[in-house]
Amino acid sequence: MDYARGVGDPWRSDGTWLRCALHAHTTESDGEMPPASLVAHYGRAGFDVLALTDHWKCATTPSTEQVLVLSGVELNCVMPGARDGHVLGLGVAATDDALRSLAGDYRSLEETAAWINEHNGLAFLAHPYWTGITPGTLELPSNVLGIEIFNAGCELEISRGLSAVHWDELLEAGRMCTAIATDDSHHPGFDSAHAWTWVRASARTAEAVLAALAEGLFYGSAGPRLDDVVRDGAVVTVACSPCRTVTLVSSKSIGAAVNAGRHGYLNAGRILSTSDDGLITEAVLKVPPAASHARIEVTDAQGMKAWSNPFPV
Repeated sequence: MDYARGVGDPWRSDGTWLRCALHAHTTESDGEMPPASLVAHYGRAGFDVLALTDHWKCATTPSTEQVLVLSGVELNCVMPGARDGHVLGLGVAATDDALRSLAGDYRSLEETAAWINEHNGLAFLAHPYWTGITPGTLELPSNVLGIEIFNAGCELEISRGLSAVHWDELLEAGRMCTAIATDDSHHPGFDSAHAWTWVRASARTAEAVLAALAEGLFYGSAGPRLDDVVRDGAVVTVACSPCRTVTLVSSKSIGAAVNAGRHGYLNAGRILSTSDDGLITEAVLKVPPAASHARIEVTDAQGMKAWSNPFPV
């Protein structure tokens, strides 16, 4: 299956927003629920799509009326410095024999992603902060679509789930990669329904969801909604669920932000509308003249965030 790779604009695209859990484990590896039970669990939590990404095992279970099930796998790879890395293969439906061909001496990130692509999958680097990859040294091969910006399980366990610095260093180096937000659930009920990826898919099918991921038609969230992001020359207008901060993140020391609250600090932006309790629901931000790219990040009253994919400016 040949997917185009890119960073698209989901708010200007036709389709339906689907709430997707793209990293979850079952009893086929080290999770606590069988595949069918986990599908039902995520259905009760209001999800539209669940990717089963067991370690070195492609779990299979049918979709339900509520939840579209994506096949997938989580593989180990060797990162620079002989560090262990983990890679999600979304859409991979390989046999045990095919997976055994990777076992033993793990391959590089690029070689592992090539195997994922050969088996009809999309590769995302999992939890780089948790893995211990040093920001600024990470090189992401072109066959890896992006990284996990937020991994709820890693955050709950040891507070190493947010990989924003890794992402920003890649973007500043010119690698315009995308980023997903995930649960990485192993203990459903404790580490599930904390983070998700909103995908703008043309249809409620596995092929449409994978195509939208490949085209960058999505954003990640651990709570807030990004209702619209409108880019118009040197300004970006953001509509969101009530948030205390709306930020345009760009290169080192440049960007823009508006903040709600008793101080209400404004930096190269203004608030257009607020909720009844004074939180921001729409804001306009100026793109710094020196910026080569930008991404939008919002933070709600509970400190939870949502992240747009980057766009060139």
